[in-house]
Amino acid sequence: MTTIINNSELLFIYDAKMTNPNGDMDNENKPRMDYDTDTNLVSDVRLKRYLRDYFEKQLKEDIFITKNAKDAKERGTQIKNANKTHKDLIDARMFGAVFAATGGNDHLTGPIQFNWGYSLNKVELNESSTITSSFSSGEGVGKDYRVKYSVIAFHGGINANTAKETQLSDKDIGIFDKAMINAIPFCRTRSKIGQAPRLYLRVEFSDNKTFLNDLREYIKFESEDELTIRSIDDFKIDISKLTEYLKNFSGRIKTVHYWKDDKLQVNGWDKLEQNFTSKLNEINPLEE
Repeated sequence: MTTIINNSELLFIYDAKMTNPNGDMDNENKPRMDYDTDTNLVSDVRLKRYLRDYFEKQLKEDIFITKNAKDAKERGTQIKNANKTHKDLIDARMFGAVFAATGGNDHLTGPIQFNWGYSLNKVELNESSTITSSFSSGEGVGKDYRVKYSVIAFHGGINANTAKETQLSDKDIGIFDKAMINAIPFCRTRSKIGQAPRLYLRVEFSDNKTFLNDLREYIKFESEDELTIRSIDDFKIDISKLTEYLKNFSGRIKTVHYWKDDKLQVNGWDKLEQNFTSKLNEINPLEE
């Protein structure tokens, strides 16, 4: 497989309704929040966990961060005994890994990275209800906190120079694009059901030198009252500024790969289509 040679910038938006996108174990497992701005937070680790679970359980890919090992040292030993390297592990090729084994550490920086996600709207938490769980040792009692409605946006990037070390391939990127759309719906646990992908953009450049600002800075969330929205029908996203920003790099942009939920109302999408007509590639998440 050929290692990728082009950088990419990523924008991913999904929504969460009466669910817990990312519980904070240090705060009663409440959804992570920035209480100064009333915005919902989701770590990059949580997003990568969705993707890893999808690779392992749905695609039957061998991954590094698996529940089949108690820690990195044990996983490193398993990989060594199986005569494997990071090239055999799709998540290591994408996100990197620290292979801890007897004799030292082998650290790989992943070419695909995200910063923390945050909600584009102000978010209210649903009042907690007390839940009970039955175990062989007895009954446990806990709290169940959820967001009423959150529209979460992530920005990320793919560094082709770093990909040389992990040997991330074009085939891997094709798998990654589809996983970004399929992974969250695949994770239908009790606390995570109620989330759906709404928009995915991967702006692929024709070089390994171009990087952009956080793409979320150029999108605008529009609604009559952020705290009362409860569905995708209650808001719009304006990407007009994003399109203008991308136009500055049109000579360096090779392809704009995208997927958009038909229900998502996007102002400025026509401008994106007009400016990048010959460079648009719609992703089919169901395609084998």
